[in-house]
Amino acid sequence: MINYTQYNKLNKKDIIRKINSFLIEDMPLGDITTDATVKDNITVQANIVAMGKMIFCGEQIIPYCFDADIQIYNKDGDHIQNKSIIATIKGDAKSILSRERVMLNILQRLCGIATHTKQYADLAKPFNVKILDTRKTTPGMRLFEKYAVKCGGGYNHRFSLSEGILIKDNHIQSAGSIKKVLEKIDAKHWIELEVDTVEQIKEALENDVNGFLLDNMSPNQIKESVLLIRSHPGGNKIFIEASGGMNLNNIRPYLDTGIDGISIGALTHQINSSDIKLEFK
Repeated sequence: MINYTQYNKLNKKDIIRKINSFLIEDMPLGDITTDATVKDNITVQANIVAMGKMIFCGEQIIPYCFDADIQIYNKDGDHIQNKSIIATIKGDAKSILSRERVMLNILQRLCGIATHTKQYADLAKPFNVKILDTRKTTPGMRLFEKYAVKCGGGYNHRFSLSEGILIKDNHIQSAGSIKKVLEKIDAKHWIELEVDTVEQIKEALENDVNGFLLDNMSPNQIKESVLLIRSHPGGNKIFIEASGGMNLNNIRPYLDTGIDGISIGALTHQINSSDIKLEFK
């Protein structure tokens, strides 16, 4: 099993902190257009509308974007149809106008990530392969984006450099060898090693390793590597993931190789945001 925190739910304090920072960024001195054109104390009703099919991610976020009465019609992870009303907002016109862009920016991106992840997760599910995110996230949005991956049926890899040890080629190069780099690590940590050759796997199996990341290997190379790892004493407990340029068009041959997971940076850094708009009634 992978040993990283799974973001199945967002913390209220984290949501409020993030949204407040985004609002300050968007209107550091107020919304001068709305202040100049809209009268005070006007109450309006608006609908958040999906302009396409998507997986929803925003149930926990929308309520903290507005100081208004809000009714949300979907749960995170739901399939939403084109032209569906996601939520209805009733409140002060000036406040809603000033806050709508921040809400839409967040919602469009998170629904895009959840929708994209769902496509991968559906392909991987019959093979019991986990689709994993990476740290290739938008600065300031990592918490939300990793939650969106979960809403789409994916799994979270380590959140930060402080959460888990993942030894990559530059770490090995700097230390001198796999043996030397592993000798430096306290055994209490969960240790994952990135490798790109069978020889590296053989060297690593002489030490305590909890996981392997098979980087840029072909499906046949991965099968050979998995057989080697699983045949080692305790090898069935080692988590094996693959990575390296996989996408919806080329992922299928990798799914039936015996691996436990595939980490895909494109889940969060190469997605199209969903089309969502706010319509005043």
